[in-house]
Amino acid sequence: MTVPHPSAAPGPGAAATQSGGRVRRRPSRAWLGALPLLVFAGLCFGLPAGALLYGAFTRTDPVAGTTEFTGDHLSRSLQGPYLTSLTGSVQLSALTAALATVLGVLIAQAVVTSRRGALRGAVLTASGVLANFGGIPLAFAFVATLGISGVVTELGHLDALGWNLYSFTGLTVIYLYFLVPLMVLVVVPALDGLRPQWREAALSSGASTRQFWRHVGLPVLAPSLLGGFVLLFGSAFAAHATAAALVGGSVPLVTLKIADALSGNVLVGQENVALALSLDMIVIAGLVMAVYLPLQRRSSRWLR
Repeated sequence: MTVPHPSAAPGPGAAATQSGGRVRRRPSRAWLGALPLLVFAGLCFGLPAGALLYGAFTRTDPVAGTTEFTGDHLSRSLQGPYLTSLTGSVQLSALTAALATVLGVLIAQAVVTSRRGALRGAVLTASGVLANFGGIPLAFAFVATLGISGVVTELGHLDALGWNLYSFTGLTVIYLYFLVPLMVLVVVPALDGLRPQWREAALSSGASTRQFWRHVGLPVLAPSLLGGFVLLFGSAFAAHATAAALVGGSVPLVTLKIADALSGNVLVGQENVALALSLDMIVIAGLVMAVYLPLQRRSSRWLR
């Protein structure tokens, strides 16, 4: 009679069979639950990413029909007007993300410290709606309000003050319209995580409100604030429809330059350069997410 060794007992989720003193464990099939998600990600993200990489580094001779690998498209995407559009998008995204971070934190702090639950619910509901309001409807709303013949422009005589909606400044105002509510949604849970005991302990120790925020509040919230800034930067960097409907090519943005290259509005046969520009955007977005994810994990340690 063979007595099974205690170490041969099957672990959770695994079946063990014994034959001749040897133990065979069936492989876990828990990963099958994620199979639909993996297939969806492969079809919707993997195939387009592969096609983008292939097009960014290949060139096809229209006469001979041969295809060769080249880095000319990537180098051209980092020169001349393409580089100008890339830096323009980075500048616009950084500026709007910084302004939206400050304004969003101030609004969120006012909501958190308010004792009225109706105000909190109304602000969070409105923020959820406005954060997802964009594209052509948003551009039309601002044209009707702050355009050349807009209602507010006519009533406030903003044209005499040099206001121009179809400019870098006007685009900044429009981006703030949906970035500030997004920051409110991001930072309210972080502000809720600040324990009242920390503030009470600081005040009872003789610290002022300013010292509390300087030495306790802001250091604890810093990962969440930086993570929110990175998230806003990515949202502004990838925005296209609103800018395309409003400013066209008057403001150099990489998303508009990609659309022009794909449609051949400026030069014909620049599709591969557009793919190289898309690759540049993916690299920048990857760097942004590489900063955002560690900050989010770090903030979750304190604000649980």
